[in-house]
Parts: sequence; C-alpha cells; structure tokens
Amino acid sequence: MHTRVSDFTSVALNDRLIEPVDRSLEPQLRARIDGKAKPLGALGRLEDLAVQLGLIWHPLMPRTERATVFVFAADHGIVVEGVSLYPAEVTRAMVATYLAGRAGVNVLARASNIEVQVIDAGVDAEIPAHPQLIDAKIRRGSRNAAREAALTSQEARDGLARGASIVAASIAAGTDMVAIGEMGIGNTTSAALLMHRLAPAPLADCVGAGTGLDAAGIARKLAVAERAASRSDAVSPLDVLTEFGGYEIAMMAGAVLASAERRRPVIVDGFIAAAAALVAVRLQPAARDYCVFSHRSAERGHDLLLAALDATPCLDLGLRLGEGTGAVLAVPLLRAAAGILTEMADLSDVLSGTLEPWADRRHG
Repeated sequence: MHTRVSDFTSVALNDRLIEPVDRSLEPQLRARIDGKAKPLGALGRLEDLAVQLGLIWHPLMPRTERATVFVFAADHGIVVEGVSLYPAEVTRAMVATYLAGRAGVNVLARASNIEVQVIDAGVDAEIPAHPQLIDAKIRRGSRNAAREAALTSQEARDGLARGASIVAASIAAGTDMVAIGEMGIGNTTSAALLMHRLAPAPLADCVGAGTGLDAAGIARKLAVAERAASRSDAVSPLDVLTEFGGYEIAMMAGAVLASAERRRPVIVDGFIAAAAALVAVRLQPAARDYCVFSHRSAERGHDLLLAALDATPCLDLGLRLGEGTGAVLAVPLLRAAAGILTEMADLSDVLSGTLEPWADRRHG
C-alpha cells in the first residue's frame, strides 16, 4: 500500500545514540579470517570488509540476506540559475520510471535480489500513490540557495528525522543492509556546497559536470555556487545543511544515522550520497564506522570527498548515474565478505580431514 510518513522518530544531533564499533575486537576477527582455508591476506580488501561487518554486527554473525536501496528524490530551487543540463521536471519523470521498475537502479537491483524503495522527499509535483513509494514530502522543492537558505532549520531537522524514521522502520521489519541513493536535478551543486564547507575543500575542486555539463556549463555552475557560498559563513553541519542542502540529502543523512544507531551497515552510493554521509558523520562521528562506500564516482570532487571521510570505495567503474546504482552493485561484495566469516572452512578442518558439509549458522 502507499505509505505516508506522518510520525517521525527524533534524531539526536550529538553522540548520545550512536556507539562506535568496538575496535578491540578487530585482532580477534582478523585471526579468525587468517585461520580460514586460504593463504594469509589472499582475499585482499574483501577481508577488510568482512572485519567491518563483523564489528558492526557483533556479537551476532553478520546477516546480509535482505537488502533495500532507498532512492530519495527531491527538487532544488537553484536549478533556475542554470546549473543543470536538464530541467527540474526530469526529477518527477525519473520517479515515475523507478516506480515502473524500468530505471537503472531497478535493473541492477533485480540482478542481486535487492528491494527498491522510492521516497518523495520534496519533488516539485504531486506523485500518485504507489506500493513502492513513501510520501515523506516536506516541500515542493528547496529554495534557491544562490539567493536564500535552501531549507529552514526546522526543515533540515525534519529531513533528518524522516529519513531516520523510514530506515528504522525498514530495519525493524527485517532489513539487514541499507543502501542509499538519490534523484534530484541540481543536487550535485548542493552536494558540492556541502562538501566545500564540511570537508572542507576549495569550491572549484567540488563542482563538476553533474548531468554532463561542458566546460562553459561547469564555469557557470561554479559561479552560481560561489554566489551561494558568499551568502553565508555557516560551518556547523546543521547550519550548512540548512543553507545549501536538499530534502533528499537531509533524509539520506538521517538514513545513515538510523542505520548506525541500529548497528546495520549503510552502503553509500556516489558523490551526492557521500555528501549526505559527510553531514551525518559531522553530526555524529561514530556513524562513520557503519558506512561502506560503494564506488568511486566519475564526478569531480568525489575523490576529495572520500578522502575527507577516510574512505576507500569498493568499486571503480566510472559510474556517475546516482540513483543508488553503485550501492546496489556493492551488495554482492558485502554478502561475499560476510560469507568468509559465516561459511568458509577453517584451514585446520581442511588439513585434519574433519570437514563437515556447510550448515547455515549465520543467525547464531
């Protein structure tokens, strides 16, 4: 049935709710992986991912069966300044495409048995009810950040709370892994401004081609972003989100916080999703422990943004579509990494000849 978000959990804007993973357990997990039927380190960075999942899920074994990608959609008032190759109406059209099951994220999600959930965070249109749509709309598009704050402070808080509430409900219903993606014409400009203040990084290093701008278009986009940045000297994460953010970005940040609070891995898509993760981590640094960065985007600025988050992405495929496409491609890697802990034989059993057929003990 169609879902309307009306009651929202609170999101603490401090470190009270989210506990960092217990790093003292890492040597124990590494020793366990080293004892598997393989040469030391033979599975490379997949072993690092297995350790991260072990830390996140402790004292339980990692569960990875049920994964959901949340595609948060919203429009941006700054589009009127000519920062995108496409008009704002494309946001609404793409939401319809997700709901029809025909977009890139749908195709890639089906390949790995991942549920797609679409959230209207602030699309500048009335979207008809649909079983895969959550109506969490705060406003029909943000304000023009080149001229005024994109959100109000209350709207920024509401966005965090709504994103957190949606993901918390999904985890309560059995979701093991959360993946976040987005759709919103103009949102690479918003993400660049967030990165500029919160990384921090020079604005020219944050602004890229987005939907495919040429050199002249990028120069115009940079000039608009510079005007927006000159309006406000905000540096605290909530204030920066208020000045330059978008409703979908606020909700993705809330999704990160809710995943971390409930000790679930959150798989972060590309440039815009990483900007949302940056907001969440600046609000609650312990949330970083629960983030898996899926891929290195071709968008300018993503490398610096990953560096600001001390993140090494799982994949480097030249993707720049958004929608959560990179995040869903990383889901099989997390499943494989968890399998090292839950399914792979110990070398001692192999050498002793006492190996028994594998039994599913992942829920122990």
